Amino acid sequence: MSTTTIAPLRRSSNSLNGYHTNAVAFDGTVESVSTSQMEDIVAETNDGYANPNGDRERSKVSFMKWRMCNPVHVVRVHWVPCLLAVGVLFFTGVEEYMLQMIPPSSEPFDIGFVATRSLYRLLASSPDLNTVLAALNTVFVGMQTTYIVWTWLMEGRPRATISACFMFTCRGILGYSTQLPLPQDFLGSGVDFPVGNVSFFLFYSGHVAGSTIASLDMRRMKRLRLALLFDILNVLQSIRLLGTRGQYTIDLAVGVGAGVLFDSLAGKYEKMMSKRHNVGNSSSLISAR
Repeated sequence: MSTTTIAPLRRSSNSLNGYHTNAVAFDGTVESVSTSQMEDIVAETNDGYANPNGDRERSKVSFMKWRMCNPVHVVRVHWVPCLLAVGVLFFTGVEEYMLQMIPPSSEPFDIGFVATRSLYRLLASSPDLNTVLAALNTVFVGMQTTYIVWTWLMEGRPRATISACFMFTCRGILGYSTQLPLPQDFLGSGVDFPVGNVSFFLFYSGHVAGSTIASLDMRRMKRLRLALLFDILNVLQSIRLLGTRGQYTIDLAVGVGAGVLFDSLAGKYEKMMSKRHNVGNSSSLISAR
């Protein structure tokens, strides 16, 4: 077998096919590479990555490399995205072409309202019970607010506080941009948050988003039992909000998503600031962890 004498591979240019590779440069140390090995390097370079401008690109379209076993592997290993893809096809066909929309003269349809009809009738017939549940819900809002502020002021971890600031600011902008009326059968209470039966934004639920932010921070700090407690209380407050017609189902669902989103954004903000500033200054108002 013929051999070609070359030096160890270093970052330099090579005339090999006119491309830039992890190429060959002579630096005094010499070793032998077989012709077949050299051809493998050429083939890998040509098949994989690409042009003289340094852009990395595939010479073959991805699906052209699929085999019959690949779809089976995808379904077995990545079954969650496959279910979501089925959901996309189903809801695109059903919602867009078959489902009749609610006419403008009718009340909005909400599946959460349908599921909590019995709770609504109970609360409507028992104003005192409605007041007690509203007061308990307000206490829970105070609990999540206290925890979020505590993590910053007492523990020096501002991520949850930054998340809440992001979340409530965005909620205010969206709520003012599209002002939705309360459902006609809304059961209000003077002790419900915001206290005093004042008007409030429906989209999206600040109650649920704040609880989600607090729960995520608890999990990050391994306070799993406390996080589980907040999750259970969050579900219970969601049921109460639906039962009193204080929020639509979409408000609650987006509230969970908003909590996750703004917690992630706050984390990215902390990382960005830690790269920009010297985090070692313990007297800094905001410290990254």
